[in-house]
Amino acid sequence: MGVATAPSGPTSDSDRNGPGRAHWLRVARETADDLATDAAAREQAGKVPFDEVFRLREAGLLTLLIPAESQGGGADWPTAYAVVREIAAADGAIGQLLGCHYFLSWSARFLTDPSRAARLERRFAAEQWCWGGGLARQEFPLTLTRARGGHVLNGRQSYSTGVLVADRLAVRAVRAVRADTGETLAVVVDPAHHGVGVDGDADTFGQRLAAGGSVEFDAVPVAADDVLGSLSADEDVLSPLTALASPVGRLLSVQLRLGMAEGVLAEAREYNRVSRSSRHPAWPGDCPQDPLALAAYGELTVLTRSASALADQALEAVHRGLARGEDLTYDEYADISVLVAMAEAAASRAAQESTARALDIVGARSASSRLGFDRFWRNARTHTLYEPVAHRLRDVGDYFLNGAHPPFVLPV
Repeated sequence: MGVATAPSGPTSDSDRNGPGRAHWLRVARETADDLATDAAAREQAGKVPFDEVFRLREAGLLTLLIPAESQGGGADWPTAYAVVREIAAADGAIGQLLGCHYFLSWSARFLTDPSRAARLERRFAAEQWCWGGGLARQEFPLTLTRARGGHVLNGRQSYSTGVLVADRLAVRAVRAVRADTGETLAVVVDPAHHGVGVDGDADTFGQRLAAGGSVEFDAVPVAADDVLGSLSADEDVLSPLTALASPVGRLLSVQLRLGMAEGVLAEAREYNRVSRSSRHPAWPGDCPQDPLALAAYGELTVLTRSASALADQALEAVHRGLARGEDLTYDEYADISVLVAMAEAAASRAAQESTARALDIVGARSASSRLGFDRFWRNARTHTLYEPVAHRLRDVGDYFLNGAHPPFVLPV
C-alpha cells in the first residue's frame, strides 16, 4: 500500500481525444522513477535543469494540456495535477518547474479569446516550448508603455520559476501611458529577445532545480498579440471564468506539496525496510519494530491522506467550474477558491510535518548528504515560504464568518 493516492478526478471528453489518463499516469511514473534514481546527486550538483526539461519534453509531458488536434497530449487538468504530484514525489523542484509551465502555458485560455489562444497553443506545441516566469503581483511591477506597433516592456521581475530554461516567459505588467488607468496585463515574451536579461541569482536553500531567477527587461518590444489580457482584480472587469485562473494555479501548489510529503514518506519507508533487513538478517519478517516510529508513520500517513482527500474535493470543484465555462458565477467561484485555500493549508502542514519528522524516523543517518533526505525538507520549506498559507486561512475565515469573496490571487 502506498502512502497516499494521486488525485483521481473526473474524466473529461478531452481524455478521449488523446492517449488517455492511464497512459499519462504511466508516463509520469516512468519519468518520476527516472528522476528519482539520481535526485540527490542532481540536487547537490545544482546545475541548471536543461537535462531534466529534456526528459519531460521527450516524455510528451510539456504539451500534456494542449488539445490532440493541435498535436498535444489532449489531457485535462485532473490529469495534469496527478502528473505534477507524481513528478514532485521524486523531485520537488522539477515538480514546481512543470506545474509553473502548465499554469503559464494555459494562461491564454483564461485571458484572451479562444482563436488567439489556439494559435498560441499550436505554435507552442510545434516548437515544444517550456514556459517560465510568473503572473503574481510584484513589489516593483513591470511597466508596459505604448509604442509604435505595440508596446515596450521595462523593469525587473524578481524570483520566477523556470526562467533559466524557458523558451517563453509570461509576466505581469502595468500599462503606464499618460491617461491610462494602470491596468495590469499578462504579457508573453521571448527570453532570447534583445533587452531581456535572465540572472540565476535566486540562491535558495531549496527548490534549487526549479530554474528560478530574476529577469531584467530593458525596452523590450511587445507586439499587440503578445498582450494576453487583463489581470485586474476588479469584479466589474474580471469575469468569474477568468478569476478561476487563481484556484486552478494554486491547486498546482497543493499537488506539489502533497507530492513532496508522499515522496519523503515513501523514501523513508524504503530506507527503514532495507536498512533493518540488512542490519538484522536473523530477524523474522514480522519482527516488531520501534513503536515510536510506527506511531509517527501512522500519524503522518493520516495527515497526508486527510490533506489528499481535501485536495480531491478541491480538484472536483475546480473541474466543475471549468466545465461551467461562461456560465460560472462569482458565488460559485468563491466556493471553489475557498475550498482550494483549505486544501492549501492542509497540504502545507502535511508537507512541512512529513519532510521534517521523516528525518527523526530515519534517525542520525538522515544527516548523511549522500542519502539526501534533507532535500525534501529544504524543498518543502522553500516552497511554503514563497507560498505561505496565513492569508489563505484569513480568506477562509472571512468567507465562513462574513460570506466575503476571497481576493483574486495568482500563485507565485
